[in-house]
Amino acid sequence: MEFNELIKERYSCKKYRDEKITEEQLNAILEAGRLAPTAKNMQVQRIYVCESEEALAAIDSVTPCRYGAPVVLVAAYDSRDVYTYPDSTKTSGDEDTAIVATHMMLAAKNAGVDSCWLNRFNPDALKKALDLPEYEEIVMLLDLGYAAEGTGPLPNHTSRKPLEETVRRI
Repeated sequence: MEFNELIKERYSCKKYRDEKITEEQLNAILEAGRLAPTAKNMQVQRIYVCESEEALAAIDSVTPCRYGAPVVLVAAYDSRDVYTYPDSTKTSGDEDTAIVATHMMLAAKNAGVDSCWLNRFNPDALKKALDLPEYEEIVMLLDLGYAAEGTGPLPNHTSRKPLEETVRRI
């Protein structure tokens, strides 16, 4: 699919069929994340593929927003190994992980998989429920699956402010 068409057609899926995505699709999505740029190419991201009943129950225990997706990617980073910007306390962990997640989200659409970026959850509760290391920070969840019959973008999906409202040349 042509890139501009892909970014226009991708939407946040809110209801999934009870059908797993293929291993080929999952691997293409994960590979897109692996190839994403990170600060100093440190690759601090940690991606957890949640597809077992236990893992999905853990997701459901912290968010109402899985929407029946058969696979959820947990995007986290190793806080012990992030790049700290010079003359700052800011680190690259959140932005690196967001870049990786965005690559995976767009790769999902390209592979014929629907998705939804989730940030409505308690990261500390999820870290505990999934027994993740204390030094890892969860940034977001990415639902993956096939849209259920009749599912489509929300009515406001194509509503965008004009560039003049969001971009300023200085």
